[in-house]
Amino acid sequence: MTVTIDGVKLTIDGVVRVARPSANGRYEKAALSPKARERISATRDFIEKEWMNDNAPLMYSFNTGVGLFKDQRVLMSDMAAYQTKSIYAHATGIGEPLDEDIVRATMLLRANAFASNYSGPRVEVVERLLDFLNKGLIPVIPAKGSVGASGDLAPLAHMSGALCGFPEAEIIYKGKRMPARDAIKKAGLEPDFTLHAKDASALINGSTVSLAIAVLAIYDAKRIRKAADIGMCLSLEAMRGELTAFDPRVHKARPHEGQRKIASNIRKITEGSKRCSADARETLYPDEARAAGKAPPPRVQDVYSLRCTPQVHGPALEALDYATKIISTEINSATDNPLIFENGDGTYVVISGGHFHGQYVAQAMDIVAMAMTDLGSISERRLARLIDPTMSYGLPRNLLAGKRGLNTGFATVQCSMSALVMENRTLSMPGSVDSIPGKSNAEDHVSNSTWCARKARTIVQNVEYIVAMEILMAGQALSLIEPIAKDHPIGKGSKAALASLRSVVDPALDGDRWYATEMNLAHQHVRSGAVVEAVEAAVGKLD
Repeated sequence: MTVTIDGVKLTIDGVVRVARPSANGRYEKAALSPKARERISATRDFIEKEWMNDNAPLMYSFNTGVGLFKDQRVLMSDMAAYQTKSIYAHATGIGEPLDEDIVRATMLLRANAFASNYSGPRVEVVERLLDFLNKGLIPVIPAKGSVGASGDLAPLAHMSGALCGFPEAEIIYKGKRMPARDAIKKAGLEPDFTLHAKDASALINGSTVSLAIAVLAIYDAKRIRKAADIGMCLSLEAMRGELTAFDPRVHKARPHEGQRKIASNIRKITEGSKRCSADARETLYPDEARAAGKAPPPRVQDVYSLRCTPQVHGPALEALDYATKIISTEINSATDNPLIFENGDGTYVVISGGHFHGQYVAQAMDIVAMAMTDLGSISERRLARLIDPTMSYGLPRNLLAGKRGLNTGFATVQCSMSALVMENRTLSMPGSVDSIPGKSNAEDHVSNSTWCARKARTIVQNVEYIVAMEILMAGQALSLIEPIAKDHPIGKGSKAALASLRSVVDPALDGDRWYATEMNLAHQHVRSGAVVEAVEAAVGKLD
């Protein structure tokens, strides 16, 4: 299929389908809608006819310098050189290159912004971006150096230099990093691409890199959030927890929508469970601190990491819904400066504004960062309980099946996840409240959106690992205990999740092994969405 852009209807899912390969390793193509093409061409025809002269009114970055040089006219005779120099002046990025999916998302989002017909570039610029996407040309864009206003100038300048075939620019093509001109030739395109008036400023102005990272982070976070509910249910079943905390009457008394949905998910996943019952707790587990034949003490209620899951996962769900709304609006927004508007009579006017300022993206990503950090934190607390028999109600210490002392068990896996939690806590400190004036104080308040998006993406990636390890370790607990607990089956959804995990990772029944291997297998399996799909096939759609 082809994702057609018109500046109005592009979705998060559409961006992901172009940015990332499908299961068969292919990327979806991107195309400009015919109507958008007509609108862009009509606007550009007016620009060429009316404003490409030295008597045209001063229009920022169109026929003026930028920053403190906003009052300096750029003559038409210098216009070609001005476009090139604008790109060179802003190509100041540093650090390792952005991931390929971010770069692909950036090019698509920039093209879609132009399709809204407020930016004024030539239609050839939009086509160049789409050609790069469809040919698999990935500009090398350093990750650092943007403050999120006037947009992501530095990274977008590196992208633009690659589009133009500048000799200093680089491109990744078919997995190899090479000079941009060589890659463009290999892809069958003309390496020289000349920018005209307004093209350069349209390309580099706008918080599009921040947005691209945000889109991918939100997409991943929403997938992980469902998996987190599943991981918690497996932990709950392993520890024979109480289900009463998820009674719908409880959540009617505090009617937050997110909380209600999470409680509903838990009830669906654990439907039919006999493991979470007083009868199941009569079974003496291997490391349980009570004598054989002695009744277990009443459970009454569980610890917070189990009982309060709706109250923690619920806010994360609602935070992601809020961020999705913000980012979905940004996807179909024109974010450069100045913007060009049709007057209704075939004429146009240029108006300077501040849509390049990335504060919407920055704040949304800070919220995502905090919500996902907490989601990972509560998941890790459940991991800590799983390996400690004094807190797991007798599960084998460290979830170990082999000889103790000779073997260590899964305590080391939990330790690695605690490292990710600590990293996330530091990264979740808000970046959107930080601002340093730049450009000789012409930009006296900036958004820091790129950093906010980058650290949110890192947090999401860390949480994905933490949640996958909860599924792995809770699955290990359930497999270890199955011989003595089989008379009390786990819930329908829990059973489906465990079966899905076991399709790629066998339980560790003979002591330690190279845990990194199964950690990666579990992570890849959870990331693929297979566990969620298996559970939803068994119990219906999860919220």
